[in-house]
Amino acid sequence: MPGSNSVLKEGIIAGVIGAMTVAVWFLIVDSIATHAFYTPNMLGAGVASVLGGAALPGMFWNVAVYTVFHFAAFCAAGTLLAWIFHRAETEPSVLVIFVLLFIIFELGAIGLVALLAEAGMKALAWYQIAAGNVLASVAMGWYLWKAHPALRSELENAIEGEG
Repeated sequence: MPGSNSVLKEGIIAGVIGAMTVAVWFLIVDSIATHAFYTPNMLGAGVASVLGGAALPGMFWNVAVYTVFHFAAFCAAGTLLAWIFHRAETEPSVLVIFVLLFIIFELGAIGLVALLAEAGMKALAWYQIAAGNVLASVAMGWYLWKAHPALRSELENAIEGEG
């Protein structure tokens, strides 16, 4: 099994892929609604208020706060996913963790949006954020799946009861 440097590198790459996927998704959705950067602006204000900060002056700071939070969260999730993929190469049953992690991640993201909506961000559509997270999860999973070609045969063995 590759070392922790490989897990960290793959995790950060997967996290950046996921974060960029969501950022592009928000940009598309917000641009269609003719309000570019609306979602990260609102989420940034919400993150600042949840973390106990005062409202930030202007859209730039809200978007900056959200971007830092967004990329950090996705890099952490990507690193955990990379670790799971590395472990699954030797223990295919670990893929169950992957499925559970996906469900927990989605529920957590939707819960965060609901929390932010309660903090005054009622204009955010939870389904748009959930769709962005699904797109990011697929993009991150695709990257990690391609990075671990041996996992296919291990998964087949696990499904057949040989692993």
